[in-house]
Amino acid sequence: MNSFLLGGIAALTFVAGLFFLRYWRSTRDRFFLFFMLSFWIEAANRIHMALTPSWNEDTPTHYGVRLLSYGLILLAIWDKNRPRGK
Repeated sequence: MNSFLLGGIAALTFVAGLFFLRYWRSTRDRFFLFFMLSFWIEAANRIHMALTPSWNEDTPTHYGVRLLSYGLILLAIWDKNRPRGK
């Protein structure tokens, strides 16, 4: 059951990344690029967790990947809101 749920979450996060890819291709705004990368990294992490027979969310690797993913979202928000030089 866990593998099924992890696969579903991975598929949905990958599809969300595809939406951000579409928005990025139409606007070329880095905000959407960072979000796309974040969601795809999270999807890859979930796929890895589903395929690894003895996965454990308490390992530092999974925390590091999630930190990277969420850090990209924070970077996107910071980049979007920083003042532009004239």
